[in-house]
Amino acid sequence: MSHVDDLHEALDWLRAQSSVLDSWGQRLAATLRSGGRLLAAGNGGSAAEAQHLTAELVGRFDGDRQPFSAIALHADTSAITAIGNDYGYDDVFARQVVAHARPGDIVMLLSTSGRSPNVVRAAEAARRAGAVCWAMTGRAPNPLASLVDEALCVPAEPATAQEAHLVAVHVLCGAFEQALALLERRAS
Repeated sequence: MSHVDDLHEALDWLRAQSSVLDSWGQRLAATLRSGGRLLAAGNGGSAAEAQHLTAELVGRFDGDRQPFSAIALHADTSAITAIGNDYGYDDVFARQVVAHARPGDIVMLLSTSGRSPNVVRAAEAARRAGAVCWAMTGRAPNPLASLVDEALCVPAEPATAQEAHLVAVHVLCGAFEQALALLERRAS
């Protein structure tokens, strides 16, 4: 039951961060509605969480709406293997950020350690591209959190942080949907 207790603490911490996720949802809605895109990446389970986020935006989270541009960088296996082979694994996300990110786009990076060289380099590339960069990580301080515009650093062990990241993804999607609905009402 220790893991359940740890998760409960992490979720209590996440509840206190609701204003961050609400702000992110508003910014994401404005960006995507105006033709911008979200680029997301992570490794292992964090890749699954990042891909879950992009699927919710291209598909739907709650209710029917238009699809939005959201790309999971780790899901393009040909790009990953070609870049990894030709430039090294540390550059698999950064090179794609350089290719796809435009000023004002959003790059979301997930890492339970916040130390993976490939996500750290992606954050550096996002900054150079003029993209907004957010991260969901485990405990702070960590190199990724120090490089991004805003970070949500769950103070928990990696497995618990990753589980909290999934909840944060769903809270973010809910905030996005609410903000999008408000923007649509204002526009009509």
